[in-house]
Amino acid sequence: MIENLTEKWTRFLTENLPRWIEFISELLAQAGVPEQYRAIGALGILYALATIVVLVLVLILLRLVRRKKKPAPAEEEGGAGEAEIAEREERHEEEVAAEAGEGPTEPLAAEIPEPELEPERVRPERAEALVEEKVELEKPAPPLSLFDRMRAGLAKTHSSLIGRIDSLLGGGRKVDAALLEDLEEILVTADFGIKTTQEVIGALEKSLARESDCGPEVLRNTLKEEIRKRLRLEADPLDLDKASPFAIMVVGVNGVGKTTTIGKLARQYASQGKKVLLGAGDTFRAAAAEQLTVWGERAGVEVIRHAEGADPAAVAFDAAKAAIARKADVLILDTAGRLHTKVNLMEELKKVHRVLSREIPAAPHETLLVLDATTGQNALVQARLFKEAVEVSGIALTKLDGTAKGGVVVAIGGELGLPVRYVGIGEGVEDLRPFDPDMFVDALFQRD
Repeated sequence: MIENLTEKWTRFLTENLPRWIEFISELLAQAGVPEQYRAIGALGILYALATIVVLVLVLILLRLVRRKKKPAPAEEEGGAGEAEIAEREERHEEEVAAEAGEGPTEPLAAEIPEPELEPERVRPERAEALVEEKVELEKPAPPLSLFDRMRAGLAKTHSSLIGRIDSLLGGGRKVDAALLEDLEEILVTADFGIKTTQEVIGALEKSLARESDCGPEVLRNTLKEEIRKRLRLEADPLDLDKASPFAIMVVGVNGVGKTTTIGKLARQYASQGKKVLLGAGDTFRAAAAEQLTVWGERAGVEVIRHAEGADPAAVAFDAAKAAIARKADVLILDTAGRLHTKVNLMEELKKVHRVLSREIPAAPHETLLVLDATTGQNALVQARLFKEAVEVSGIALTKLDGTAKGGVVVAIGGELGLPVRYVGIGEGVEDLRPFDPDMFVDALFQRD
């Protein structure tokens, strides 16, 4: 039977397919289709129609199959009947048991109501203790002290430098030339620099030669005091009262945090009662002036700015004039980030320096170089070249909390003779701190 159907279907297609193609081709000709595309177009249309017919048939079959799966109403009624019969049988059994004298059946355990429990009585003294405990838990954690914040910011340097030194001295080793050689290697890898490391080791050797009984603890304390002595030479806080307005020009390469440092300084100076004015001299970096303006709004200070791409010297001129006219106490001028190797950009920085000195006597009173502590020895190279170009007078060392290369603080003063004015030990405004060598050393050498 299937073979007969197949044969009839094949014969039907053979006889009628050319007629359909011819009919569709005529329709395509009337529609303006070129002759060479009519046959192909007719076949494509026939194929699409056949596909649609097959899909419709498949959908019809799926619906039929789903209907067959649904339970018949008679079956549902039968199920209800069976439940009713079971219920009747259960009632009949209860009646028979009652007639036999067994009495009514006891209720199920789930139906027995549970006795209500009396609330636990708490003694008055216990209640007071619970209230006090709750109040103590709700109290906010006390804020970290300045020393604790410094210690947290120096955690990576402490682990890399002091942790290794304590491991070196903690094995009961004798303090001799071999131990000092290992200590020298630790200092170099912590970015103390070759020159500073040699000077520190030489001072240790002289100091220990005078000690009759030199143990590891004596060596540790001697190293601590030697570093403290060198850092004290670098500590020189700014005196903002020696000029009015006190002009600060901030310089450095891109990405070290110049604009953020300016914003934090502005907020700190404003909180001290100083009238601060900011100059957006970074006219090259996109949105640099907008970023400084946001910091100015946070600190409540005015920002002098020009359009993007303007001459930085013109911004410096207007900022100096505005600072004098508004009787500002502090003028902080931002500058575009530039590589210390770009001669033309360094010449432009010199021009800004000249404009400031012409408009405000002896300005800039501070040329603050911002360095990224995470760059290690490269920060020293930057400082050396910027110092030659624009007479850098102080250092702000940022991102000290994100590096294990905190030894660069010791190297800056030893190799360049520049004071470290500020160190950044976190993201907060108060985490940009005036450099305190005693606190720095105590926090660095603090034992866990």
